[in-house]
Amino acid sequence: MLESKSIYDVLKERDLIKQITFEDEFKKLAEEEKFSVYLGIDPTADSIHIGHFIPLMMMSYFQKCGHRPIILIGGGTAFIGDPSGKTDMRKMLTKEEISKNVDNIIKQVSKFVSFEGENAAIIMNNGDWILDLNYMEFIRTYGIYFNVNRMLDAECFKQRMEKGLTFFELNYMLMQSYDFLHLFEEKGCKVEIGGDDQWSNMLAGVDLIRKIHQNGSFCVTCPLLLNAEGKKMGKTVSGALWLDASKTSPYEFYQYWRNIGDSEVYDVLRMLTYLPMEEVKRLASLPGEQINEAKKVAAFEITKLIHGEEEALKAQEASKALFEGTGSLENMPTVKVDSTNISVVDAIILTGIAPSKGQARTLISQGGISLNDIKIEDTTYMLSDDDFKEGYAILKKGKKVFYKLEK
Repeated sequence: MLESKSIYDVLKERDLIKQITFEDEFKKLAEEEKFSVYLGIDPTADSIHIGHFIPLMMMSYFQKCGHRPIILIGGGTAFIGDPSGKTDMRKMLTKEEISKNVDNIIKQVSKFVSFEGENAAIIMNNGDWILDLNYMEFIRTYGIYFNVNRMLDAECFKQRMEKGLTFFELNYMLMQSYDFLHLFEEKGCKVEIGGDDQWSNMLAGVDLIRKIHQNGSFCVTCPLLLNAEGKKMGKTVSGALWLDASKTSPYEFYQYWRNIGDSEVYDVLRMLTYLPMEEVKRLASLPGEQINEAKKVAAFEITKLIHGEEEALKAQEASKALFEGTGSLENMPTVKVDSTNISVVDAIILTGIAPSKGQARTLISQGGISLNDIKIEDTTYMLSDDDFKEGYAILKKGKKVFYKLEK
């Protein structure tokens, strides 16, 4: 536990505060009280992804400092969908899809917070109060506190405004604000945390509570994880970097962090691991090629947190076998083929290296595909038993993406 330290000081030390309301007041609260803090996660998919990682790490630090986490699953707000940062309206989910997603997300959240002890985390579902609301009563009671002109200026709506923001989506901010008010009144929750892309929604909740109760509410955002080009990190060959092993394998997850840029090492270590800041600074300042050792530490620590130490060790071994000539290939990403007589184009699609035959052929023609370390130049190449002499073949894209084909 970090109970001897203020959560404000802990977050400041790791530079995990991007924006905060009533900072001096919050700092005083953090020094004097143990309080409840909530993080909202909408179940718009059956897994959380890397975008949820930093807010969950922030929540973990709140608990380590003695505060009580409330993980709020948006079983109600998911019926609308958060328009923040979107150019198109989100797909509307069915009740069954949302229910399944909620169950999966609850399992993943337990990697970050404990459900035991004096300040045990609790999980709530806003569908328990939002879905039964009488809309006319709700709008009459709370709609008077929201200024539409201010709402339309909010950052979270700007991209949607380009194509046309629906009134349906405009309600999302009201519902998220009502969540905070409900938790404030029912659970004494004083703080909401989230990614910085949620700032406008979170501000609205703080404002609603302070208009009704005059004090006591705060919100804190964490930075977004960006690469050297200033773009959000978390994209892999097959799409988003998911925390679910069935969507992103532990090996692929490990390799993502092993291959980050040199300039990204410091931010990844301070935001996504529990390593002391002295060690973070030491690793991030390693010169030249030695910085690769820091990347290995980052990859192992982050994979261990999400998938457990055993899977992290397996991923580490597979990486050593592929890139250092040591370790074991046993745990590298493997795809079964029905026959050794498969076209290289079909093998590329089967592994997910490319989503279409056209893109697969483009990769081959650009010299980006190798089989057993031999570059493939013929887009019509057919694999045969000769390519599976060891019982498997290694298909490679570029220098860093590998798949083992097993017959």
